[in-house]
Amino acid sequence: MPRMTPETLAEFLQLPTVGVIATLRRDGAPYTVPVWWLHRDDGIWITGTYNRVWCKHLLRDPRASLCIESGPPLTGHVEFDGRVTPFELPTFDIWPISRLLAEKYVGRGDPANAAAVDAFFANMQTEPRLLFRLEPEVTRAIDMRVYRGKRADREFQQRVRGEE
Repeated sequence: MPRMTPETLAEFLQLPTVGVIATLRRDGAPYTVPVWWLHRDDGIWITGTYNRVWCKHLLRDPRASLCIESGPPLTGHVEFDGRVTPFELPTFDIWPISRLLAEKYVGRGDPANAAAVDAFFANMQTEPRLLFRLEPEVTRAIDMRVYRGKRADREFQQRVRGEE
């Protein structure tokens, strides 16, 4: 399977791509929702509010999986499975990382978006926010630009075509 090179993974993790986090309901069933995320050396940071279902799930059960897909020009798939740690005011200043998330997704690296980032960040500060840091226990990173299918699937296709 064409794993991402460390260089490609580093580039992929800078993209402002929305991820999908999977949490667990009380009965063990999965619950998924799109989220903003920020990769740093100490883990994957995700912002939420106390009234969101997925945040309540994570406060009760820290197990989570974050799936990130991206199309061209860097088509790939990255998934992190692990446990989250909540970070809450007043014991942790959530605002510097929250600001970085706003810059990543609203600013998108364009100084022309500075006013929009400021407005979005100001609104974030009026909400009952907290942060979660996902500490990956398992990482899967596939470079879909070179992916040709699993070996078993390729072998099946060859048998169907009579190319054995």
